[in-house]
Amino acid sequence: MDINVDVAIIGAGTSGLNALSQVKRARKSFVLINGGPLGTTCARVGCMPSKAFIQVAEDYHRREVFERHGIQGEEALGFDMEQAMEHVRDLRDIFVDRVISGTTDNLGEAFIEGYAEFVDPTTLRVGDKTIHASAIIVATGSRPIVPEEWRRFGDRVLTTDEIFEQPGLPERLAVIGLGIIGLELGQALHRLGVAVTGIDQLRSIGHTSDPKVNEAAVATIGKEMPLWLGHPATVEAEGKQLRVSSGENSVLVDKVLVSIGRRPNLDRLGLERLGLSLDSRGVPHYDPHTMQVEDLPIFLAGDITGDRPILHEAGDEGRIAGYNASHSPILAFRRKTPLAITFCDPNIATMGTPWSELEGREDVVAGEMRLGPVGRALIMAKNRGIIRVYADKVSGRLLGAEMIAPRGENLAHLICWAIQQERTVFDLLKMPFYHPVIEEALQAALYDLVTKVEAREAPLLELEVLATEGP
Repeated sequence: MDINVDVAIIGAGTSGLNALSQVKRARKSFVLINGGPLGTTCARVGCMPSKAFIQVAEDYHRREVFERHGIQGEEALGFDMEQAMEHVRDLRDIFVDRVISGTTDNLGEAFIEGYAEFVDPTTLRVGDKTIHASAIIVATGSRPIVPEEWRRFGDRVLTTDEIFEQPGLPERLAVIGLGIIGLELGQALHRLGVAVTGIDQLRSIGHTSDPKVNEAAVATIGKEMPLWLGHPATVEAEGKQLRVSSGENSVLVDKVLVSIGRRPNLDRLGLERLGLSLDSRGVPHYDPHTMQVEDLPIFLAGDITGDRPILHEAGDEGRIAGYNASHSPILAFRRKTPLAITFCDPNIATMGTPWSELEGREDVVAGEMRLGPVGRALIMAKNRGIIRVYADKVSGRLLGAEMIAPRGENLAHLICWAIQQERTVFDLLKMPFYHPVIEEALQAALYDLVTKVEAREAPLLELEVLATEGP
């Protein structure tokens, strides 16, 4: 069967669905092709079930401060792991159903189930269907990486694809890879009573690049559970359990959660037929401002690029790809200021240009504030962490920031918005800061920063001067 359309979209995840919204708006004919489960990675196995799981863990963990607050009876609290996992899955199913009911359920023949492969730059084959399209969007996402030698351990090795399907959880577990996913789930599992060991071959966790923030993160999370950093992990069977070793450390566990990265889903696409130039991961070279592959009518979007594997970025890439696949001429779009948040407790967040790209530059200064003495954080029994803010030394324009802080998910947005609007430290200090709030920690970091900036634009009282009188 031959099908002719303006745009073919491969992948019904976040980026594919956002691309579809642009194609529909342009009133172009289309097909949406999807192989595998529907409902987006975020709703099925990513952002949403993980945050539901983390919330359960945070609520249960809060009992540890009850006694000092005069609340009695925390020792009588119990926890039902099977019921908790059922709750997480129930919420997950709600999120997935909302995605499917609002999108693919209503597409009729425009939705094709199956795996697409390229015949040429404007032709796809899906089973017995041949699809001819003026433009093609590839938004096939990614999948967790599991070393081939570990696959022999079967269901004793878990990824995010399986963790939320467990009826209960093991007594002892090793988390290998302490980036965003491993750190979030590892801490949550530990707080729910699983004996967790966190392992990473790097000496940093949560994708921190600022040594001071990483030092605070390792110290804070390391007080809750053991962290083995700086050495790769090996896994061997020992009876019904697994022996996990890293450096001079070794532990016997029931299961391993592997979170060492994700691999783009390129295998089934037949890209070799297109003669494209590929990077080391097999991803075609593309323009991140247009999402176009070379000069072909092919556009990439979402996690398949591996560039910014975050939901709001996947959505933006989908919209860019969808617009350019539906319009001429092709437009280049300015990308938003980078923002990444790890939902461990305290939150770890990175905004704007990371410290790894700024360190050593004489034209950059940094201000900081530790959370220890911050009033609101003390009241919340969460006075741990540090906020670091970076700016141009001459003008005071904000360049980036990194933190581990309570309610960092909220602070990070304020800072990121200011960076994108090219605000200076003086601009922010003229803003109101209520008392007592966590935002006062940011204010203190800005006060520290402003003393290191050469410009002196801010009035003495951090207030706008309406008028001045002459002599």
